[in-house]
Amino acid sequence: MRAIGIVLAGGNNPRMRELTNKRAVAAMPIAGSYRAVDFALSSLANSKVQKVAVLTQYNSRSLNEHMSSSKWWDFGRKQGGLYVFTPSITADNSFWYRGTADSIYQNIEYLRDSHEPYVVISSGDIIYKMDFNKVLEYHIDKKADITVVCKRLEKGADTSRYGVVSTNEDGRITAFDEKPNIAGEEDAPLINAGIYVIRRRQLIELLERAHDEERYDLVRDIIIRYRDIKKVYAYEHEEYWRNIASADDYYQANMDFLKSDIRNYFFKQYPDVYSKVDDLPPAKYNAGAEVRNSLVASGTIVNGKIENSVIFKQAYIGNNCTIRNSIILNNVHIGDNSYIENCIIESHDTIKPGSNYVGEDGKTKIIVERNDRYEI
Repeated sequence: MRAIGIVLAGGNNPRMRELTNKRAVAAMPIAGSYRAVDFALSSLANSKVQKVAVLTQYNSRSLNEHMSSSKWWDFGRKQGGLYVFTPSITADNSFWYRGTADSIYQNIEYLRDSHEPYVVISSGDIIYKMDFNKVLEYHIDKKADITVVCKRLEKGADTSRYGVVSTNEDGRITAFDEKPNIAGEEDAPLINAGIYVIRRRQLIELLERAHDEERYDLVRDIIIRYRDIKKVYAYEHEEYWRNIASADDYYQANMDFLKSDIRNYFFKQYPDVYSKVDDLPPAKYNAGAEVRNSLVASGTIVNGKIENSVIFKQAYIGNNCTIRNSIILNNVHIGDNSYIENCIIESHDTIKPGSNYVGEDGKTKIIVERNDRYEI
């Protein structure tokens, strides 16, 4: 593919609550064995993008560890590769990334040293699969300066957290309202999906101009600002897409994988989704274990009852435990006779025997316990 890739994975969101106290949003575990960033990296790899940069910043340790080898996404090539860029102090700059545009500008040499004519930019906190070759074909066919991948939500959906897009009959964006103070519209709204295609030289020019004017946001200071000057088109993505910018969205994204059609779309239909592989034994179900409509990852030991839940790697479910409608992250130990419902349990937590945690009133409860499991 005649493009390089950029994955924006440096952000944090307070709506994730305690879940991002020790990791970036892009490093959030998904569907038992994946991380959020895997979906962007896999789409780029499957589209034959050979050179990809991941821009990290906030709580990046686990994210950098996850991407310690490029072989999992087949970026380990002599020509190309996977690059991880973090903010660095130079003679000219001592700032952390001040926005999405500034994060790319601070690594502008990556763009200047590349030879591919186009750039694909993707957020690292969205769950999707996409063939970027089709987006690039659309971009070239429309003679667009910038193509914004968009997703149409259901009628009445909350649009206050997204950029709402309006287009003409040709698909050109005529209005772009970033995070409007409204929740729901009569018609099915078209929103910005956080994925863009732009010519590399033009991106360099726009980034340099934005930097000189002390403008740092890719959407607000480049796409929206030049909407009437440049030809900005919308490409509508019709398959599954979800942003995990809040704890509730994260919970729902994992619950979506309990639906057979979504599991089939991501795990059985080409192209595949790739991730770093841990050398773990398969899940073990002891006598008395009962599992219904759940995902249970490798290294997990189950002694109790699990319903409509996602259990991540190396979890331990004690005797007579009941887990319902919950997400149990990596390396969690749940003591005997515990009851967990409508909860997210943070990784490496130890739940004491006989504990009872229930998320009430339709709200997801996040459990963070720091008990020493060897004292139980």
